[in-house]
Amino acid sequence: MNEELAGPVTWVASPARIGPWEAFLTEAVFKHARRRSRIYAGAVQALLEDFLVHLRHERGQSDATQARYARALAGFVHWATEHGLQDWRQVQLLHLRAFLQHEYHRPLRIAHAQQGRRLSSETLYLTVSALRAFFRYAVREGYLPGNPAAHLTLPRRWTRLPRALSLEEIQRLLEPPRVVESPGLLCDQAILELAYASGLRLSELCQLRVEQLHLESGFLSVVGKGNKERVVPVGRKAIAALQAYLTRGRPKLVRKGSPGTLFLTQRGTAFHPTTMWRRIKNRARIAGLTRPVTPHMLRHSFATHLLQHGADLRVIQEMLGHASIQTTELYTHVEAARLREVHRRFHPRA
Repeated sequence: MNEELAGPVTWVASPARIGPWEAFLTEAVFKHARRRSRIYAGAVQALLEDFLVHLRHERGQSDATQARYARALAGFVHWATEHGLQDWRQVQLLHLRAFLQHEYHRPLRIAHAQQGRRLSSETLYLTVSALRAFFRYAVREGYLPGNPAAHLTLPRRWTRLPRALSLEEIQRLLEPPRVVESPGLLCDQAILELAYASGLRLSELCQLRVEQLHLESGFLSVVGKGNKERVVPVGRKAIAALQAYLTRGRPKLVRKGSPGTLFLTQRGTAFHPTTMWRRIKNRARIAGLTRPVTPHMLRHSFATHLLQHGADLRVIQEMLGHASIQTTELYTHVEAARLREVHRRFHPRA
Protein backbone atom coordinates (compact mmCIF):
# COMPACT_ATOMS: atom_id res chain seq x y z
CA MET A 1 0.00 0.00 0.00
CA ASN A 2 1.17 3.52 -0.69
CA GLU A 3 2.64 4.79 2.60
CA GLU A 4 0.99 8.17 2.03
CA LEU A 5 -2.41 6.51 2.24
CA ALA A 6 -1.84 4.68 5.50
CA GLY A 7 -4.52 5.57 8.04
CA PRO A 8 -7.73 7.34 6.94
CA VAL A 9 -8.03 7.44 3.16
CA THR A 10 -9.12 11.04 2.80
CA TRP A 11 -9.89 13.08 -0.29
CA VAL A 12 -6.76 15.19 0.16
CA ALA A 13 -3.25 13.76 0.41
CA SER A 14 0.32 14.80 -0.18
CA PRO A 15 1.70 14.40 -3.74
CA ALA A 16 2.20 10.83 -4.87
CA ARG A 17 5.36 9.77 -6.62
CA ILE A 18 4.22 9.63 -10.22
CA GLY A 19 5.62 10.38 -13.63
CA PRO A 20 5.44 13.76 -15.38
CA TRP A 21 2.59 12.75 -17.73
CA GLU A 22 0.34 11.55 -14.92
CA ALA A 23 1.19 14.64 -12.85
CA PHE A 24 0.24 16.87 -15.75
CA LEU A 25 -3.02 15.01 -16.37
CA THR A 26 -4.20 14.91 -12.78
CA GLU A 27 -3.12 18.48 -12.05
CA ALA A 28 -5.01 19.72 -15.14
CA VAL A 29 -8.13 17.74 -14.26
CA PHE A 30 -8.18 18.59 -10.56
CA LYS A 31 -7.34 22.24 -11.21
CA HIS A 32 -10.65 22.24 -13.11
CA ALA A 33 -12.35 20.50 -10.18
CA ARG A 34 -10.90 22.89 -7.60
CA ARG A 35 -12.45 25.83 -9.43
CA ARG A 36 -15.85 24.32 -8.60
CA SER A 37 -15.24 22.77 -5.18
CA ARG A 38 -13.60 23.23 -1.80
CA ILE A 39 -10.62 21.00 -2.58
CA TYR A 40 -7.57 22.69 -1.07
CA ALA A 41 -5.40 24.66 -3.52
CA GLY A 42 -2.27 22.72 -4.48
CA ALA A 43 -3.54 19.40 -3.07
CA VAL A 44 -3.12 16.27 -5.16
CA GLN A 45 -5.46 13.31 -5.03
CA ALA A 46 -2.94 10.57 -4.24
CA LEU A 47 -5.25 7.58 -4.54
CA LEU A 48 -6.65 8.79 -7.85
CA GLU A 49 -3.14 9.42 -9.14
CA ASP A 50 -2.15 5.86 -8.26
CA PHE A 51 -5.22 4.67 -10.15
CA LEU A 52 -4.23 6.69 -13.23
CA VAL A 53 -0.73 5.21 -13.10
CA HIS A 54 -2.40 1.78 -13.00
CA LEU A 55 -4.55 2.64 -16.03
CA ARG A 56 -1.58 3.80 -18.06
CA HIS A 57 1.15 1.33 -17.18
CA GLU A 58 -0.72 -1.85 -16.24
CA ARG A 59 -3.92 -1.72 -18.26
CA GLY A 60 -2.43 0.21 -21.19
CA GLN A 61 -5.43 2.55 -21.52
CA SER A 62 -5.21 5.39 -24.02
CA ASP A 63 -4.57 8.98 -22.96
CA ALA A 64 -8.16 9.87 -23.87
CA THR A 65 -9.60 7.10 -21.67
CA GLN A 66 -7.42 8.14 -18.75
CA ALA A 67 -8.50 11.77 -19.11
CA ARG A 68 -12.19 10.81 -19.22
CA TYR A 69 -11.88 8.58 -16.14
CA ALA A 70 -9.98 11.28 -14.26
CA ARG A 71 -12.60 13.89 -15.16
CA ALA A 72 -15.46 11.62 -14.06
CA LEU A 73 -13.76 10.83 -10.74
CA ALA A 74 -12.94 14.50 -10.17
CA GLY A 75 -16.66 15.22 -10.54
CA PHE A 76 -17.42 12.65 -7.84
CA VAL A 77 -14.79 14.15 -5.50
CA HIS A 78 -16.38 17.58 -5.99
CA TRP A 79 -19.87 16.21 -5.26
CA ALA A 80 -18.72 14.17 -2.26
CA THR A 81 -16.91 17.17 -0.72
CA GLU A 82 -20.05 19.28 -1.03
CA HIS A 83 -22.08 16.52 0.69
CA GLY A 84 -19.80 16.26 3.71
CA LEU A 85 -17.87 13.10 2.84
CA GLN A 86 -14.28 13.48 4.05
CA ASP A 87 -12.99 9.92 3.76
CA TRP A 88 -13.09 7.33 0.99
CA ARG A 89 -14.20 4.77 3.59
CA GLN A 90 -17.41 6.74 4.13
CA VAL A 91 -18.58 6.17 0.55
CA GLN A 92 -21.50 3.77 0.23
CA LEU A 93 -23.61 2.54 -2.65
CA LEU A 94 -26.35 5.03 -1.81
CA HIS A 95 -23.83 7.89 -2.22
CA LEU A 96 -22.79 6.63 -5.66
CA ARG A 97 -26.42 6.33 -6.74
CA ALA A 98 -27.18 9.82 -5.46
CA PHE A 99 -24.19 11.20 -7.36
CA LEU A 100 -25.30 9.50 -10.60
CA GLN A 101 -28.82 10.84 -10.10
CA HIS A 102 -27.32 14.31 -9.69
CA GLU A 103 -25.27 13.85 -12.87
CA TYR A 104 -28.31 12.64 -14.80
CA HIS A 105 -30.40 15.71 -13.93
CA ARG A 106 -27.76 18.45 -14.01
CA PRO A 107 -27.60 20.64 -17.14
CA LEU A 108 -24.53 20.63 -19.35
CA ARG A 109 -21.77 23.04 -18.35
CA ILE A 110 -20.46 23.65 -21.86
CA ALA A 111 -20.91 27.04 -23.47
CA HIS A 112 -23.82 27.52 -25.89
CA ALA A 113 -25.45 24.27 -24.71
CA GLN A 114 -29.14 24.02 -25.50
CA GLN A 115 -31.23 24.94 -22.45
CA GLY A 116 -32.42 21.88 -20.56
CA ARG A 117 -30.04 19.55 -22.38
CA ARG A 118 -28.84 16.68 -20.17
CA LEU A 119 -25.85 14.39 -20.14
CA SER A 120 -25.94 11.61 -22.71
CA SER A 121 -26.30 7.95 -21.76
CA GLU A 122 -22.76 7.45 -23.10
CA THR A 123 -21.37 9.94 -20.55
CA LEU A 124 -23.27 8.29 -17.68
CA TYR A 125 -22.08 4.88 -18.85
CA LEU A 126 -18.50 6.14 -18.79
CA THR A 127 -18.95 7.65 -15.31
CA VAL A 128 -20.25 4.34 -13.93
CA SER A 129 -17.38 2.48 -15.60
CA ALA A 130 -14.86 4.88 -14.03
CA LEU A 131 -16.35 4.46 -10.54
CA ARG A 132 -16.47 0.68 -10.81
CA ALA A 133 -12.91 0.43 -12.09
CA PHE A 134 -11.58 2.83 -9.45
CA PHE A 135 -13.17 1.16 -6.43
CA ARG A 136 -12.28 -2.31 -7.73
CA TYR A 137 -8.65 -1.17 -7.95
CA ALA A 138 -8.74 0.45 -4.49
CA VAL A 139 -10.02 -2.76 -2.86
CA ARG A 140 -7.63 -5.04 -4.73
CA GLU A 141 -4.63 -2.90 -3.70
CA GLY A 142 -5.76 -2.82 -0.07
CA TYR A 143 -6.64 0.89 0.05
CA LEU A 144 -10.29 0.21 0.98
CA PRO A 145 -11.88 -2.66 2.93
CA GLY A 146 -14.94 -3.00 0.69
CA ASN A 147 -16.21 -2.07 -2.75
CA PRO A 148 -19.28 0.21 -2.63
CA ALA A 149 -19.54 0.10 -6.43
CA ALA A 150 -19.74 -3.70 -6.63
CA HIS A 151 -23.51 -3.63 -7.19
CA LEU A 152 -23.54 -0.48 -9.30
CA THR A 153 -25.19 -1.46 -12.57
CA LEU A 154 -24.29 0.00 -15.92
CA PRO A 155 -27.08 1.93 -17.70
CA ARG A 156 -28.43 0.72 -20.99
CA ARG A 157 -26.03 1.70 -23.74
CA TRP A 158 -27.73 2.49 -27.01
CA THR A 159 -25.71 1.34 -29.99
CA ARG A 160 -25.08 4.01 -32.59
CA LEU A 161 -24.35 2.69 -36.06
CA PRO A 162 -21.15 3.96 -37.69
CA ARG A 163 -21.55 6.78 -40.20
CA ALA A 164 -19.55 6.29 -43.37
CA LEU A 165 -18.96 8.40 -46.46
CA SER A 166 -20.14 7.17 -49.83
CA LEU A 167 -17.62 6.22 -52.51
CA GLU A 168 -18.48 9.42 -54.38
CA GLU A 169 -17.85 11.52 -51.26
CA ILE A 170 -14.54 9.75 -50.69
CA GLN A 171 -13.48 10.50 -54.27
CA ARG A 172 -14.28 14.18 -53.81
CA LEU A 173 -12.51 14.35 -50.46
CA LEU A 174 -9.35 12.67 -51.74
CA GLU A 175 -9.14 14.76 -54.91
CA PRO A 176 -6.18 17.15 -54.36
CA PRO A 177 -7.14 20.86 -54.50
CA ARG A 178 -6.05 22.67 -57.66
CA VAL A 179 -3.61 24.98 -55.89
CA VAL A 180 0.15 25.41 -55.78
CA GLU A 181 1.85 22.49 -54.05
CA SER A 182 3.02 23.18 -50.48
CA PRO A 183 4.32 21.10 -47.56
CA GLY A 184 1.01 21.58 -45.74
CA LEU A 185 -0.98 20.45 -48.76
CA LEU A 186 1.19 17.33 -49.19
CA CYS A 187 0.78 16.59 -45.48
CA ASP A 188 -3.02 16.91 -45.63
CA GLN A 189 -3.19 14.68 -48.70
CA ALA A 190 -1.06 12.00 -47.05
CA ILE A 191 -3.18 12.11 -43.88
CA LEU A 192 -6.44 11.67 -45.82
CA GLU A 193 -5.12 8.92 -48.07
CA LEU A 194 -3.63 7.00 -45.17
CA ALA A 195 -6.70 7.40 -42.95
CA TYR A 196 -8.96 5.93 -45.63
CA ALA A 197 -6.46 3.31 -46.83
CA SER A 198 -5.65 1.89 -43.40
CA GLY A 199 -8.56 2.80 -41.10
CA LEU A 200 -6.31 4.28 -38.43
CA ARG A 201 -7.78 6.05 -35.42
CA LEU A 202 -7.16 9.79 -35.05
CA SER A 203 -4.78 9.23 -32.14
CA GLU A 204 -2.87 6.62 -34.16
CA LEU A 205 -2.47 9.04 -37.07
CA CYS A 206 -1.11 11.71 -34.71
CA GLN A 207 1.34 9.35 -33.00
CA LEU A 208 2.52 7.38 -36.05
CA ARG A 209 6.29 7.54 -36.45
CA VAL A 210 8.38 7.47 -39.62
CA GLU A 211 10.09 4.21 -38.67
CA GLN A 212 6.72 2.45 -38.50
CA LEU A 213 6.30 2.81 -42.26
CA HIS A 214 7.33 -0.07 -44.52
CA LEU A 215 6.21 1.37 -47.83
CA GLU A 216 8.46 -0.85 -49.94
CA SER A 217 6.54 -3.83 -48.53
CA GLY A 218 3.17 -2.05 -48.59
CA PHE A 219 2.32 -2.02 -44.89
CA LEU A 220 2.81 -0.15 -41.63
CA SER A 221 2.92 -1.19 -37.99
CA VAL A 222 0.81 0.75 -35.54
CA VAL A 223 0.38 0.69 -31.76
CA GLY A 224 -3.29 1.02 -30.89
CA LYS A 225 -5.48 0.76 -27.80
CA GLY A 226 -4.00 -1.20 -24.94
CA ASN A 227 -0.53 -0.78 -26.48
CA LYS A 228 -1.37 -3.59 -28.91
CA GLU A 229 0.65 -3.57 -32.10
CA ARG A 230 -0.89 -4.56 -35.40
CA VAL A 231 0.18 -4.63 -39.04
CA VAL A 232 -2.00 -2.78 -41.55
CA PRO A 233 -1.64 -2.86 -45.34
CA VAL A 234 -1.38 0.44 -47.26
CA GLY A 235 -2.76 0.87 -50.79
CA ARG A 236 -0.78 2.18 -53.76
CA LYS A 237 -2.43 5.63 -53.80
CA ALA A 238 -1.73 6.13 -50.12
CA ILE A 239 1.87 4.99 -50.68
CA ALA A 240 2.25 7.52 -53.50
CA ALA A 241 0.86 10.32 -51.30
CA LEU A 242 3.15 9.34 -48.41
CA GLN A 243 6.23 9.19 -50.64
CA ALA A 244 5.44 12.64 -52.05
CA TYR A 245 5.05 14.01 -48.54
CA LEU A 246 8.24 12.35 -47.28
CA THR A 247 10.36 13.64 -50.16
CA ARG A 248 8.87 17.08 -50.91
CA GLY A 249 6.85 18.02 -47.83
CA ARG A 250 8.12 16.75 -44.50
CA PRO A 251 11.78 17.86 -44.95
CA LYS A 252 10.53 21.46 -45.21
CA LEU A 253 8.47 21.11 -42.02
CA VAL A 254 11.25 19.71 -39.85
CA ARG A 255 12.66 22.14 -37.29
CA LYS A 256 15.32 21.82 -34.64
CA GLY A 257 13.82 19.62 -31.96
CA SER A 258 11.03 18.21 -34.19
CA PRO A 259 9.83 14.78 -33.03
CA GLY A 260 10.03 11.61 -35.08
CA THR A 261 6.28 11.54 -35.73
CA LEU A 262 5.35 11.15 -39.37
CA PHE A 263 3.01 14.11 -39.66
CA LEU A 264 4.26 17.55 -38.63
CA THR A 265 2.53 20.91 -38.38
CA GLN A 266 3.82 24.12 -39.96
CA ARG A 267 5.78 24.74 -36.74
CA GLY A 268 7.48 21.36 -36.97
CA THR A 269 5.60 19.89 -34.02
CA ALA A 270 3.51 16.74 -33.72
CA PHE A 271 -0.20 17.14 -34.44
CA HIS A 272 -2.62 17.55 -31.58
CA PRO A 273 -5.79 15.52 -32.36
CA THR A 274 -7.89 18.70 -32.48
CA THR A 275 -5.54 20.32 -35.00
CA MET A 276 -5.62 17.30 -37.30
CA TRP A 277 -9.42 17.16 -36.97
CA ARG A 278 -9.64 20.79 -38.12
CA ARG A 279 -7.37 20.12 -41.09
CA ILE A 280 -9.61 17.24 -42.20
CA LYS A 281 -12.75 19.34 -41.74
CA ASN A 282 -11.19 22.11 -43.81
CA ARG A 283 -10.45 19.70 -46.65
CA ALA A 284 -14.03 18.43 -46.51
CA ARG A 285 -15.25 22.02 -46.82
CA ILE A 286 -12.95 22.65 -49.81
CA ALA A 287 -14.23 19.43 -51.41
CA GLY A 288 -17.80 20.76 -51.09
CA LEU A 289 -19.10 18.05 -48.75
CA THR A 290 -22.20 19.36 -47.06
CA ARG A 291 -22.44 17.07 -44.05
CA PRO A 292 -19.96 17.22 -41.15
CA VAL A 293 -16.93 15.00 -41.71
CA THR A 294 -14.93 13.62 -38.79
CA PRO A 295 -11.67 11.63 -38.85
CA HIS A 296 -13.51 8.61 -37.48
CA MET A 297 -15.83 8.67 -40.50
CA LEU A 298 -12.82 7.84 -42.67
CA ARG A 299 -12.16 4.83 -40.44
CA HIS A 300 -15.82 3.82 -40.71
CA SER A 301 -15.69 4.29 -44.49
CA PHE A 302 -12.60 2.07 -44.70
CA ALA A 303 -14.39 -0.78 -42.91
CA THR A 304 -17.77 -0.31 -44.59
CA HIS A 305 -16.35 -0.27 -48.12
CA LEU A 306 -14.21 -3.33 -47.43
CA LEU A 307 -17.29 -5.20 -46.23
CA GLN A 308 -19.32 -4.07 -49.24
CA HIS A 309 -16.67 -5.50 -51.55
CA GLY A 310 -16.61 -8.89 -49.84
CA ALA A 311 -13.85 -8.67 -47.23
CA ASP A 312 -14.00 -11.17 -44.36
CA LEU A 313 -15.22 -9.70 -41.08
CA ARG A 314 -12.35 -11.24 -39.11
CA VAL A 315 -9.81 -9.62 -41.42
CA ILE A 316 -11.50 -6.24 -40.96
CA GLN A 317 -11.41 -6.78 -37.18
CA GLU A 318 -7.65 -7.36 -37.29
CA MET A 319 -6.98 -4.31 -39.44
CA LEU A 320 -9.13 -2.06 -37.23
CA GLY A 321 -7.54 -3.41 -34.05
CA HIS A 322 -10.86 -4.32 -32.43
CA ALA A 323 -10.50 -6.53 -29.35
CA SER A 324 -13.98 -7.98 -29.88
CA ILE A 325 -15.64 -9.15 -33.09
CA GLN A 326 -18.90 -7.69 -31.74
CA THR A 327 -17.54 -4.18 -32.31
CA THR A 328 -16.73 -5.01 -35.92
CA GLU A 329 -20.14 -6.60 -36.44
CA LEU A 330 -21.70 -3.12 -36.22
CA TYR A 331 -20.63 -2.66 -39.83
CA THR A 332 -22.80 -5.61 -40.89
CA HIS A 333 -25.81 -3.69 -39.53
CA VAL A 334 -24.81 -0.68 -41.62
CA GLU A 335 -24.58 -2.84 -44.72
CA ALA A 336 -27.94 -4.50 -43.96
CA ALA A 337 -29.56 -1.08 -43.56
CA ARG A 338 -28.12 0.02 -46.92
CA LEU A 339 -29.43 -3.12 -48.64
CA ARG A 340 -32.91 -2.60 -47.15
CA GLU A 341 -32.93 0.97 -48.45
CA VAL A 342 -31.90 -0.17 -51.94
CA HIS A 343 -34.65 -2.80 -51.86
CA ARG A 344 -37.22 -0.25 -50.70
CA ARG A 345 -36.34 2.20 -53.45
CA PHE A 346 -36.04 -0.13 -56.42
CA HIS A 347 -38.12 -3.27 -55.83
CA PRO A 348 -41.58 -2.92 -57.45
CA ARG A 349 -43.37 -4.53 -54.50
CA ALA A 350 -41.31 -3.06 -51.66
